[in-house]
Amino acid sequence: MQAAVEEAAEALTGIAHRVDFAGRTDAGVHATGQVGAFSTDATLPPDRWRHGLNHFLPNAVAVQDARLVPPDFDPRRDACARSYHYHLRLAPVRQPLWESSAWVMRGPLDEGQMSQALALLPGTRDFASFAGKPATAGSVRQLSAAHLRVQPGGYRVEFRGNAFLPHQVRRTIGQIVQIGRGKAEPGRITELLDTPIFGAAGPAAPPQGLYLVKVRYMLAELADWNDDNEDIRSQSH
Repeated sequence: MQAAVEEAAEALTGIAHRVDFAGRTDAGVHATGQVGAFSTDATLPPDRWRHGLNHFLPNAVAVQDARLVPPDFDPRRDACARSYHYHLRLAPVRQPLWESSAWVMRGPLDEGQMSQALALLPGTRDFASFAGKPATAGSVRQLSAAHLRVQPGGYRVEFRGNAFLPHQVRRTIGQIVQIGRGKAEPGRITELLDTPIFGAAGPAAPPQGLYLVKVRYMLAELADWNDDNEDIRSQSH
């Protein structure tokens, strides 16, 4: 996505730009709330940036909003919270129309056990067991919410935290599904948190069910982004 936005910005203005984003997503992961920023000498109003970039962007990427922010704004370091959703769909046979946007599996899953396990996660904790690899900034993160929502045909698992480790959400989902299938008890979550070992949780869930839905900032220009509705700001696949 970075290359696509940079190419679109250059096509629009004739000037090369480096675009920074709030976070990276693995191949196959979706982003309906990604935030990018760049500095420019081009004097275009925000609406012109939005329409102009979308004219040059590929079909898989679309800018939903554009704002003027202070020159020292960093979309990754200045973020105070990030929200991810993971979609699980239950079906007895393959579902080609769903498989690019959710993890499709046979049921049933024990939603009571899964909810009980998710309730053990929030807090400031060492999430190394749920990371695919070590992070340069250590493995302690603050997770403020982890919920299971029932939706037609399956479930949506919602997470909110200050930051996430590589593959943290996908390995958490993999472990939660193991619990929902009766292959582990909810207390396994406590064991993984009490004895943090990189990669111990899982296996990692497939990427296509994961969505970065919102990034929040303590910045006046973006204050209306911090409401409780996980609305769309940008779309990419």
